[in-house]
Amino acid sequence: MASLPLSRGSEIFDDAIDAAIELGAYERLWMQAGASFKTLASRFAKDPGARPSDFIDRGEAEVAAAKTIEHLRARLQGGFNIRLHGEVEYPERLREATHPVELLYYQGHWDLIHTRSVAVVGTRDPSPDGRARARKIVKSLVEDGFTIVSGLARGVDTVAHRTAIEAGGKTIAVLGTPLSSHYPAENAELQEFIAREHLVISQVPIERYAAQNPTTNRFFFPERNKTMSALTEATIIVEAGETSGTLVQAREAIKQGRKLFILNSAFENPRLTWPARFEEQGAIRVRDYNDVRQRLVG
Repeated sequence: MASLPLSRGSEIFDDAIDAAIELGAYERLWMQAGASFKTLASRFAKDPGARPSDFIDRGEAEVAAAKTIEHLRARLQGGFNIRLHGEVEYPERLREATHPVELLYYQGHWDLIHTRSVAVVGTRDPSPDGRARARKIVKSLVEDGFTIVSGLARGVDTVAHRTAIEAGGKTIAVLGTPLSSHYPAENAELQEFIAREHLVISQVPIERYAAQNPTTNRFFFPERNKTMSALTEATIIVEAGETSGTLVQAREAIKQGRKLFILNSAFENPRLTWPARFEEQGAIRVRDYNDVRQRLVG
């Protein structure tokens, strides 16, 4: 069990893992010069089986852990916990991401991570038709028993989460911010609801995020798209521009061998070149839900 409880009523961890120390060590690793998802993933790849605490002084990790736990307790409604690589409950499919993460913070029902899930993502500024298409495909996925995963961003992500909830389904939000942040601000209530009734996940280190400015913190968003793809068996893109961050997830899905679905409306937009490019790489054009269903349900 962790020597510093992560939350009131938190779970019991494997005796071999001191969760609080690993949390603190993870936070400290991120404060080292040049730390990034790429550099940390490379570091752990060179030392399979290593934990964050193998690289950080224990006293330093304890201080960081106490600070982080106090911060999260003060700002979160309800408890929180972590999942660490090497722990039984850590999803091994995350290792297929380009830069696999060693630690995830979460709130909510972790068992949802083991359900069949599909990511529904897209632009922060969808058209009315795009919103309608997102709602329609999410409802169909929920009817087929899939958990809906998205990034809690404005636009398509918000439509996906809300529709899943309204349809009586389950949803997972993968954040590009720490658990203690709400971005965008108007989704604070939605985030707190998902944290209580569903599942919210973040790989973003609290201390590093607080030390940086908003411009620098933007790099956390594309990295969470890589994680989102790894967590799911497929990604569906509703709408996205030529420079959309959604395309990071599209590239990652192809690289990971996940199914990538793109709604036909994107192909019909003469201003877009990316749909045809990804179709050449194996993406599936979706003219109606059956194009998704026959490949996921059979």
